[in-house]
Amino acid sequence: MGINMLGNIGFSYVGLIYLLFIFIPNIIWSKNQPSDYNPGIENKTLLIMERIGQVLCTTTILVFSDTNPKSLNLWFIWFILSVLSMIMYEGFWFRYFKGEHTMKDFYHPYLGVPYPGATLPVFAFLFLGIYAKLIPLLISSTILAIGHIGIHIQHYQKIKD
Repeated sequence: MGINMLGNIGFSYVGLIYLLFIFIPNIIWSKNQPSDYNPGIENKTLLIMERIGQVLCTTTILVFSDTNPKSLNLWFIWFILSVLSMIMYEGFWFRYFKGEHTMKDFYHPYLGVPYPGATLPVFAFLFLGIYAKLIPLLISSTILAIGHIGIHIQHYQKIKD
């Protein structure tokens, strides 16, 4: 099976599960934001890339059935890495919600992963895109990575100063 430029249109239950794993903690976070959070410092270009990446990833991960598990082969390792990234992402949120809800808590590495709130979901999408050999998801994830991780780095630099 080669690289799938367009993918197979169809519902992805993996995509739905991933989106729930992302949206639920983010909804809870919106009610438990760090007291020192300041979205006004975010670079507008990064913010636009983040939003475009979010829309593209959300759409892509739901409408291409290629992301659903198939036969076990070497490519399945990428699926496992994707799932592990998503599990780590949930662990990051668990740690944050149990903590004091500060920006320092939010940006502290999780299991050695820097900017875990930004990098772990991007890794999950990228690894899933590699597994599915799905170019639209790889492109969407890359756009999301530039914006989302860029914004997180920007916030981290601000709290470091």
